[in-house]
Amino acid sequence: MPSSERPDPEPADGVAALVERLGLSFADPELLARAVAHRSWCAENPGNHSNERLEFLGDAVLGLVVTDHIFRTYADLPEGELAKLRAAVVNSEVLAEVATSVGLGPALLLGRGEDLSGGREKPSILADAMEAVLGAVYLDGGWGAASALVMSLLGERIQEAALGPGGQDYKTRLQELATRRADQLPRYDVSDDGPDHAKRFYATVYLGDREVGRGEGRSKKQAEQAAARSAWTVLGDERRSPDAAGPDPEPVAEPG
Repeated sequence: MPSSERPDPEPADGVAALVERLGLSFADPELLARAVAHRSWCAENPGNHSNERLEFLGDAVLGLVVTDHIFRTYADLPEGELAKLRAAVVNSEVLAEVATSVGLGPALLLGRGEDLSGGREKPSILADAMEAVLGAVYLDGGWGAASALVMSLLGERIQEAALGPGGQDYKTRLQELATRRADQLPRYDVSDDGPDHAKRFYATVYLGDREVGRGEGRSKKQAEQAAARSAWTVLGDERRSPDAAGPDPEPVAEPG
């Protein structure tokens, strides 16, 4: 990268914390400094370049990482369903949520007016900056580093988006099985802990007073699905035991 294009800003206080939260180390820290530099800051600090070029690159990197992952993981999905799955996670709304969850807002370099008007919470600014960070990671660490970061940020969201009736929707499967076997509906108890930007949810599922599964995830929905999957496995094993009567439940369908 030509030195004439490199910014020389004093990093915002949040940059070091952002790097730590993302688990990154930059060989060229100036790339991250540019990734968080909004054009409003550059207008007040002539000679520096905004994150717009890195955003352009990061958008392409993000799309390819997600496309490659879902193509390999969901081998039976037709092209149209793959496109829907990708669109469910590669969009500005999701990127803004991810940026908020990792605390990107406090690390941004914003012009005074943009900062005072709430720019650190604006979804469009956050989403663009998140793509710029991905572009910076790709330039600094290559495909492996960029792919690892994308999957750490979006892996669970991709799994959640791939849930569907008759597919990986274990809550529905468990409900149907429990109704057939015991004429009961599963009951979920959900708790959470951690800061708002990194909250984890924990679910326990019961049939009557009996605990039959536990799970955790980034959202309440993910935690309940994980608990339902655990319970489905437990009940399926019991059903397949020599002492059990009746047909086995349908096999658990794993991702491709």
